Amino acid sequence: MSFQRTFAIVLRQFYLIRGSLSRVFPIFAWIAVDMILWGFLTRYLNTIASPGFNFVPALLGAVLLWDFFIRIMQGITMAFLEDVWSRNFLNIFAAPLLLSEYVGGLILSSIATSLVGLGVMIVIATTCFKLSFFVYGLAVLPFLFVLFLFGIALGIFGSALVLRFGPASEWFIWPLPALISPFAGVLYPVSTLPHWMQFVSRFLPPSYVFEGLRAIVSGGTASGMGLAGGGCLAAGYILLAYVFFTKVYKNALRTGLIARYSAENLG
Repeated sequence: MSFQRTFAIVLRQFYLIRGSLSRVFPIFAWIAVDMILWGFLTRYLNTIASPGFNFVPALLGAVLLWDFFIRIMQGITMAFLEDVWSRNFLNIFAAPLLLSEYVGGLILSSIATSLVGLGVMIVIATTCFKLSFFVYGLAVLPFLFVLFLFGIALGIFGSALVLRFGPASEWFIWPLPALISPFAGVLYPVSTLPHWMQFVSRFLPPSYVFEGLRAIVSGGTASGMGLAGGGCLAAGYILLAYVFFTKVYKNALRTGLIARYSAENLG
């Protein structure tokens, strides 16, 4: 595996973003809207809630971390879709580029864009709504890492879906975070869910993240075993997603689908 070829994928994404305001704007716009919307909501809830409880770390902090997860996932899928939309996917693999190098480049591109987005969210949340990360302490770092791993897994999986079913199937991947969120307990404890939904949440790494963060905000301690379990699940999902992507890619090569890529083809 060549880091030089992997970095070439990252460099291509950098040139695409640098040369287009329409690609730069979404990195900041939607996360800023989310922070402002939820920030004012938490401020309002603090005015009507009983004294002593602060909704800012409980809700706004959770939304910030969930947006970070979404940025990681979409960073990978958007970088992949750039190659699909430009009909460049076949050209890339005409070069001596390994699939692992290509996926590694997508992950590094996602890290760069999501860190920029995370920085914007933190600035807005801390300066405008007084969200102090000292509430979480250094414990927030492993939680971010688990969300980061699961975002990578979901991004690779979403890219594989598009590769399998064609460019028109990109609409399958945008709702994925929304479909997961009710089970992940982003804004409420998992215990409030019906039993069958609680069972599903056990297989979702974000549920361990947000349960742990709520425990810290309420003055308790997060479960180290739960967080470790979430991390192992996320790492396992990355492996499964990469195996799925590899199988879909090899099938596309074998059947010739990779050469017949068109927005009208879902077969």
